[in-house]
Amino acid sequence: MRRLATAILIAGLVAAAPAMRAGAETLLPTAAKPEDVGLSSEQLARLEAATRANMDAGLLSGTIMVVVKDGKIGWQRVMGQRDKAKNLPMQPDSLFRIYSMTKPIVSVAIMMLVEQGRMQIDDPVSRYLPEFADVKVGVEKKDADGKATLELVAPTRAMTIQDLLRHTSGLIYGTRGESLVNKAYIEARIGERSVNSEEFSRKVAKLPLRFSPGTRWEYGVSTDILGRVIEVVTKMTLGEALDEMVHRPLGMVDTAFVVPEAKLARAAQPAVSHKDRPMTPRFDVGAKAAFESGGGGLVGSTDDYLRFMMMLANGGSLNGTRLLGPQTVAFMTSDHTGAIPGRPPALPMGLGFEVRKSVGNAVLPGSVGEYGWGGNAGTLFWIDPQRKLMALYMVQVNDYDRIFLRNQFRVMVQGAIAK
Repeated sequence: MRRLATAILIAGLVAAAPAMRAGAETLLPTAAKPEDVGLSSEQLARLEAATRANMDAGLLSGTIMVVVKDGKIGWQRVMGQRDKAKNLPMQPDSLFRIYSMTKPIVSVAIMMLVEQGRMQIDDPVSRYLPEFADVKVGVEKKDADGKATLELVAPTRAMTIQDLLRHTSGLIYGTRGESLVNKAYIEARIGERSVNSEEFSRKVAKLPLRFSPGTRWEYGVSTDILGRVIEVVTKMTLGEALDEMVHRPLGMVDTAFVVPEAKLARAAQPAVSHKDRPMTPRFDVGAKAAFESGGGGLVGSTDDYLRFMMMLANGGSLNGTRLLGPQTVAFMTSDHTGAIPGRPPALPMGLGFEVRKSVGNAVLPGSVGEYGWGGNAGTLFWIDPQRKLMALYMVQVNDYDRIFLRNQFRVMVQGAIAK
């Protein structure tokens, strides 16, 4: 795996690397053994064995797993196949559909625009997207025959950029519920890649909100709408804006909305169907979609995403290039949902990330202050400033198995922290 360029991290998460020749990148060092950075080789061997058992059971074809601790790569594994149908091995530079791990990247771009004075997070969304000026909330009621009907009412306040960042906008994913609003999303075929971002935004704005902005948390297409906001503010396509603002400055050379032909052979493909669980359809990484989904459309490498994580861990900069100020990163990775219903008390939502507020009252172990997110094909990352740890799990798996697999990875990595 190409080692990662970095600087000395402000919080001490990534330490200074050995000196290099003039003009060369500074590399993130690798620990001689996990114990050198406070990780348990025995526990990590259990994780590797569990992963092999999962591959034997057909839950995944291959994976790349990385744990960074105390400024060094403490453990990494490249396992299995990137394309089982073609019998191609997983490689360090394999490319993955990161789906919702696109959201933190888009959220960072939004906050860069805020830092540049080009927008504020309490701005109404309609300031940039006029189609949201007259959105309505769908309230379910029963008619005289007891049939559910949808009444459209005005929201109690306007939807803001902050609502989009923390998923309190009232925008949803149609497949995540049975309400009449969910059904309206499904009937509108939200998520098709055949419309462009402007058409997508107008389509969404015509649908009823699930709730009034700011009154509830629910996961949905909010970050897709943020992608359209970026396009309006920057006057570029989302792909162009992310390349200019985030990808190129960080050296994320393999992250994009479409994989060029020269790189297609590197693409990790979904696991082959097993037993009675057909494989979840995944988008064609080589096909340029009209809609560049800010909520889930990027494809990238393990190295690229680690660079993004290291920028965050370093308070907004990497290798001398600053994207955000430390205060902004701290702001993004703080609790922004508070008492708003919809999120577990221990795991509130920040601006583009899930954040950890308490050790208990949750189903997974973790440290107060850690933050991260996952992707629909099973990818997962988190950053733990308290333990000086980062972990990244790259896979392409079935919807049926992704929660089990990434929870297993997370719990077993937490169990490997020896100090």
